[in-house]
Amino acid sequence: MTDSSADSTGTVLVMNARSGTGDHGQAVRERAAILGYDLVETERAEHAVELARAAADEGADEIVAVGGDGTVNEVVRGVDAADSLSDVTVGVVPAGTGNDFASNVGIADIDDGFRAVAEGRRRRIDVGFADGRPFVNSCLAGIKAEASEATSAELKSKYGVLAYVLQTVEVAPEFTGVELTAATVDGSRRETVWAGEAVFVLVGNASRFTRLGSEQADVEDGLLDVAIVESVDSVSLVKDQFAERLLDAESDHVTRHQVPSLELRVRDGEPASFSLDGEIVHARSLELTTRARSLELAVGDGYDPSPGAE
Repeated sequence: MTDSSADSTGTVLVMNARSGTGDHGQAVRERAAILGYDLVETERAEHAVELARAAADEGADEIVAVGGDGTVNEVVRGVDAADSLSDVTVGVVPAGTGNDFASNVGIADIDDGFRAVAEGRRRRIDVGFADGRPFVNSCLAGIKAEASEATSAELKSKYGVLAYVLQTVEVAPEFTGVELTAATVDGSRRETVWAGEAVFVLVGNASRFTRLGSEQADVEDGLLDVAIVESVDSVSLVKDQFAERLLDAESDHVTRHQVPSLELRVRDGEPASFSLDGEIVHARSLELTTRARSLELAVGDGYDPSPGAE
């Protein structure tokens, strides 16, 4: 695919000034004013969805999420709600706690984000959908989703990424796993590819999960990168890098697939928590699909369109 050049006219920034450490607001306001970008700020949960949808409806060429992964998710959902995924370019200025998606598309910090918006390459990337709700980075269940749900804004502001680690350590001893089945669906054909009790369900669009942690996936291949870790001693998972060893490609405890769609069904008990780019939903089943190369994104210099290729 050929990169297109940047065009910053009609650019709207949607900023969550409270994300991350909350110290980026004034600097972003000043830079937006200098560059002639419109800036709107969120005031409550889900507000970025409304603001992005309004910007798309009003004809914005480019809508930039200023915040963390959750803000990016909300902006993409707003653009999708306006039926504008094919018309609007999305940008990312990372100002959240983890900023995993920004990292996966080659954007390391706020300066990188503004640089990508102004002059960076444009790539058309895949968008994942969970029961029709968009996500761009990952869909997680198990310990990671439970820990994400339990991590408060106050903890994230105080400890940054470490807040997720602290909550994982706290959640793990009580976590008993999620009983579920995973199946691929092709028209009327449904094939179960895994069934059992899982401690991690890791479905990546821009992320893939390896023994080295979360890494950039090929986000232009129309496939989801799936890793399901079956139940073992939950406490051990957060000690001595045991989780990293489990995610080694040779581990007997991990099932991996690359698929365009996946259906997850909780077999027993209450609905499970699923984290879509850090945004929590509760469901007994989710149908995960991809829409290949459906979103134009302003990417950073470090973005690799073919990660892992020779």
